[in-house]
Amino acid sequence: MTSNNGSDPGIETVAIIGAGTIGASWTALFAAAGLDVDIHDPSPEAERYVRDFVETAWPALETLGLVKPGVAAKLSFFDKPAEAVRRAQFVQESVPEQLAIKQEIYGLIEPALAPGAIVSTSASGLLLSDMQKGWKDPSRLVLGHPFNPPHLIPLVELYGNEHSDPALLDVAEAFYRACGKVTIRLNKEVPGHVANRLQAALWREAINLVVEGVASVEDVDKAVWAGPGLRWSVMGPHMLFSLGSGGQGMDMFCERYRESFHTWWDSLGQPTLTPEVGRALAEGVREEEAGRDFRALAAERDAKIVAALQAMTTVQTASPDKA
Repeated sequence: MTSNNGSDPGIETVAIIGAGTIGASWTALFAAAGLDVDIHDPSPEAERYVRDFVETAWPALETLGLVKPGVAAKLSFFDKPAEAVRRAQFVQESVPEQLAIKQEIYGLIEPALAPGAIVSTSASGLLLSDMQKGWKDPSRLVLGHPFNPPHLIPLVELYGNEHSDPALLDVAEAFYRACGKVTIRLNKEVPGHVANRLQAALWREAINLVVEGVASVEDVDKAVWAGPGLRWSVMGPHMLFSLGSGGQGMDMFCERYRESFHTWWDSLGQPTLTPEVGRALAEGVREEEAGRDFRALAAERDAKIVAALQAMTTVQTASPDKA
């Protein structure tokens, strides 16, 4: 994984609007790429939080080759969102996932945007068409949804609809790739986009297995990371199942396992996140934590992600005689 995966779109200054977990992570990635990062968040603790986050994230970004040589983080903080976007060529909006809040922010920043500036929203579930209703010129807003934590997980889901300027979407894609991201494009909008819908489907059945007493929370988690999750980290389900055909192709795999999958799909559960279910899951997670606190678990997650990305990069860049 490197910081030069796409053509450089010439962006030098980025604004971060909303500097919570997602915004701070974006800040670390953009700062590592040598960009000036102008930040707004209403929290009085925002500057301390972001600077601490960037400092903590920096070694992992260096390990992954995502820190531009000789770069130090260039961060500026602003009290008002309009001030933060004035000189930015690219704005990454990561305010809370509430339509009213996003539309209020758009109303504040749109008059202050530099000519040609792109605003990309990190929204994980809201529809672009709904968010564009807060704009006088909706063509400037695109979807650029990351996967948490954005400074480590490569994926960005891109979407622009009939109101979007397709040229701006192309620039956004080039920018993300230049920062080391892997992009996909949605052909139509659906709630949750692509990746969140996939993980929602898995989590629904993971909850069902716990609720039905099939396995504990810890064992369900273990079944994912020690089983299919390991395969999914290197290839997607369609390619993996095609490989499961023994070389006979995806159509043969579907024919061979059609009845099995139909049986499994028909027996999948439909749990809901009631307070009782929430308490049961929380108790299971506490047992799985085994006394480790949030920071320790987050550090373990990040270290494993970095190691996995390093391993995949080594395989991808190896010559055929070394692979």
